Amino acid sequence: MSEMQTPVSGVTFRSLLAGALIAFCISVGAPYGNMVLRGSYMALDFSTAGAIFLFFVFVFFVHTFLGLLHPRLAFHRQELAVVYIMGIVGCAIPTMGLTEYLLPIISGAVYYASPENEWNQLIHPYIQTWLVPQDYEAVKFFYEGAPRNYALPWAVWLKPLVAWMPLILSIYFSMICISVVLRRQWIVRERLAFPLVQVPMAMIEDGERPSIIKPFFKSGLMWIGFALPFIVGSLRALHNYYNFIPSVNLQTSIPLFRNATALQIVLSFPMLGFSYFVNLEIAFAIWFFNLLARVQEGIFGILGITSTQKLYYAASFPVLAHQGMGAMLVLAIFGLWTAKPHLADVWRKAIKGDPSIDDSEEMLSYRTAVFGLLISNLFIFGWLWLAGMAWWVLPIYLTAMYLLFIAVTRVVAEGGIAAARAPLIASDFVTSGLGNTVLGPHTLTALGFTFVWAADIRTFVLASCANGLKLAEDTLGRHKRSLFGAIALSILISMGTSIVTVLYLSYEYGGINLNGWFFGPTGGPVYPFNFISGHLNDPQGPNITGWISTLSGGTVMGLLMLARQHFLWWPLHPLGFAVSTISMTNYISFSVFLAWLIKSLILRYGGPTLFQRARPFFLGLILGQFAVAGFWLIVDFFTGMTDNNIYWV
Repeated sequence: MSEMQTPVSGVTFRSLLAGALIAFCISVGAPYGNMVLRGSYMALDFSTAGAIFLFFVFVFFVHTFLGLLHPRLAFHRQELAVVYIMGIVGCAIPTMGLTEYLLPIISGAVYYASPENEWNQLIHPYIQTWLVPQDYEAVKFFYEGAPRNYALPWAVWLKPLVAWMPLILSIYFSMICISVVLRRQWIVRERLAFPLVQVPMAMIEDGERPSIIKPFFKSGLMWIGFALPFIVGSLRALHNYYNFIPSVNLQTSIPLFRNATALQIVLSFPMLGFSYFVNLEIAFAIWFFNLLARVQEGIFGILGITSTQKLYYAASFPVLAHQGMGAMLVLAIFGLWTAKPHLADVWRKAIKGDPSIDDSEEMLSYRTAVFGLLISNLFIFGWLWLAGMAWWVLPIYLTAMYLLFIAVTRVVAEGGIAAARAPLIASDFVTSGLGNTVLGPHTLTALGFTFVWAADIRTFVLASCANGLKLAEDTLGRHKRSLFGAIALSILISMGTSIVTVLYLSYEYGGINLNGWFFGPTGGPVYPFNFISGHLNDPQGPNITGWISTLSGGTVMGLLMLARQHFLWWPLHPLGFAVSTISMTNYISFSVFLAWLIKSLILRYGGPTLFQRARPFFLGLILGQFAVAGFWLIVDFFTGMTDNNIYWV
């Protein structure tokens, strides 16, 4: 195709079709993979493994095949960028992001109610009928499997889904608006690294000479890096088929402080690859502060410092969870404070239409983003109020929720941490900080239902949009406006398809027979209602220890950020402290340490030239891990093998 025919926006019929197909495959394949095959999770974390695997298949096989048929049939770089962006946005929804929490939680309130837990008396009177399905038989078959010739009870699910979908879409739209508002600050002004988009950026790069096969796939060093995780992963997979084939164990732990804590030693090929593209000071801080957090745990364990406070999706020591929460809040607030000049420009453009401020290169105009954020939050405010949350609690909850989403997105964009979550969820922050006695059962019930989208936040649309806009910045340039339609299409396809898939699989096999975490009596479906009943049964005022820990964590974080801003020699990046109390950081820190050590040696003895030359190898490590996970899921589908999970971060 000639240069004049190049689609500058990248949003063409065929890119939308290809992106929609990838989003569809992810929203069907990810639930099927973790529910029926019980294999590798491909839509679990910010790494968006499913999107990278399918994009690799698309670029290496489909795009190359079309180019061999005729060069004009090959996809342009801009089109490929749109395809991948649709893939990573779609990857944020079907598993941890929404669907496999939404359906089990809203039905778990009915299915798991029993005389022992007294949910019928404690919780059910405060649940709005439109929040949950009302037919017990339909809910029972959802968990246990439907009898033969039983038709899916769509009507039972229609009312709650119609009630929930506007809320979820409003939350997603607000995240898109936030990504637009912060894009220039993060990408242009602060130049964050965005390590998680390095692989797709490399896959779509064109060489100096026209070629059907992308230069990335011509690199022998990349294929060497690719082969390492592919061989190791294949050995692990084959071990499940033939136990005489040895499995490679890449994980151990070192007990510390009389077994009060342990340092996890895990080699993760993707994290080794991602961390290679992280600033050396950030990589050092991640593993250094992780060691300090383990020391803290050990000292607390030896001294018997503990707490009876029950927190969900948090560190084993509540004090550390609150400490991490303080650090995360300061990370987000300090970042917004630093962005004041840019945010002032956004506000002037949105309110006054200041012609000196150019927003033509944004996915949405600043006016649309600002007013879209305000209107969507008015709807969210009203929805949660109708669900039972007290009006005065809503600003506190929503502020904490958005600050956590922004902070975790910042951690992903700057630190390349593919597996992370907030150290404390917004619901626990509200109940701990205010005390449950002033909240009442209606508010506590509404807070419990927020577990659907704001509890185990290991992936969400804001992070996917931020990474997508970084890729768009390097490929689409100023032509991003039509990208919003592509993202919206991906969201709708992923939501609709994954909901239908999870409903069908659950009625076909029985949810509790498929995935113990998403459907079991000790997993996601009961967490919100244990949260509610626990607070109703144990009235408490504000947790003073929690406040002290939050303030101390925030103070340390603030001092670290000030030191970094005022002293050029200061070696400790504050981002490492912010993620140190997250349990998953303990599992990635060894890989981050290796990447820091290797990169330090490369830069010291080989300089930037050797760093660039080694780049394909580390990209290959990332791609190889996700490719082997996807490959063996396909093999397992045809062979019927289950419990063949070979993907780890």
